[in-house]
Amino acid sequence: MSPAWLRPRLRFCLLLLLLLLLVSAARGCGPGRVVGSRRRPPRKLVPLAYKQFSPNVPEKTLGASGRYEGKIARSSERFKELTPNYNPDIIFKDEENTGADRLMTQRCKDRLNSLAISVMNQWPGVKLRVTEGWDEDGHHSEESLHYEGRAVDITTSDRDRNKYGLLARLAVEAGFDWVYYESKAHVHCSVKSEHSAAAKTGGCFPAGAQVRLENGARVALSAVKPGDRVLAMGEDGNPIFSDVLIFLDREPNRLRAFQVIETQDPPRRLELTPAHLLFIADNHTEPAAHFRATFASHVQPGQYVLVAGVPGLQPARVAAVSTHVALGSYAPLTRHGTLVVEDVVASCFAAVADHHLAQLAFWPLRLFPSLAWGGWTPSEGVHWYPQLLYRLGRLLLEESSFHPLGMSGAGS
Repeated sequence: MSPAWLRPRLRFCLLLLLLLLLVSAARGCGPGRVVGSRRRPPRKLVPLAYKQFSPNVPEKTLGASGRYEGKIARSSERFKELTPNYNPDIIFKDEENTGADRLMTQRCKDRLNSLAISVMNQWPGVKLRVTEGWDEDGHHSEESLHYEGRAVDITTSDRDRNKYGLLARLAVEAGFDWVYYESKAHVHCSVKSEHSAAAKTGGCFPAGAQVRLENGARVALSAVKPGDRVLAMGEDGNPIFSDVLIFLDREPNRLRAFQVIETQDPPRRLELTPAHLLFIADNHTEPAAHFRATFASHVQPGQYVLVAGVPGLQPARVAAVSTHVALGSYAPLTRHGTLVVEDVVASCFAAVADHHLAQLAFWPLRLFPSLAWGGWTPSEGVHWYPQLLYRLGRLLLEESSFHPLGMSGAGS
């Protein structure tokens, strides 16, 4: 029996083996299922317990469906954001006889339609039933997402309450941003706003964030190119210039919500997405190589991050943590798996809690440059390689290994 600390590594070795088997298929058409390969048996779905919600954060927070943006009335400009859902595989209660329960945002509609298919596959002959959708009559609590067409209350068509725990789990799998087994009589589901920054949290650093090149110049990430050498941190905790291999995510024209980390002694300010990894310690005496990687959303005032100083790298105390919306998202991957952005040391990785595991996972890109080049790096969007790794990781690693936002909050 292997010790507990070793098991994730063993599982990840299997992940890498699977990845290498998939590479030959990826060379021809990008990521996809290998023809003739055996399907992995579907993982067992665990029903939500009564009063449980997923993710385990409040509904109107960044990690779930985001803040309330105001009630939508038929006469308001935002009414055009709602679209009717006439899916014949969904039963709408529509007790008001106004069609209101059929109105919802496109994001909600897409998730609901996906869930309808899952319900029919799980229970042949049973359909998804919506008891509450968009509310224009004030029947819900103040600031309910029902008023924006971003929430639905659901049951199965046979109203078998023994199914509702699993129905909630199916809703999570269908991509709803927050699912709550709220009542013995229904499950509540909601989604992020179509246009809010919370719905677009991919990427890692804003376009204007600066890095330091080997020639001493400071340039914005939007100007960095594969092949450039940027300031990073080596495994020994010392500064080093490292080659940029690819961009794991590059989306110049979309707004993102960023976590803002501000330090003092010396003062620094770094913006990065909540699921991105940052190196921290609880006291300033820790050697740089012993700073641990943690999600940016978990960083607290009073902890220490590493910053570029004279000479080398030095700890700086976190003075404040906040959020900010900025344009663009860039996630470069360096050969060393780290980089210094706005003079703060950060990991190149996100979404998965273990920096060293992530660095191991990107070993093929460092060993076989053709995987990173060869026209596979997209001009915009998330590179196929981290998407493939994320899907494989979901099969092999524990749920606790991932940030609640997953790839939507990571980009890399």
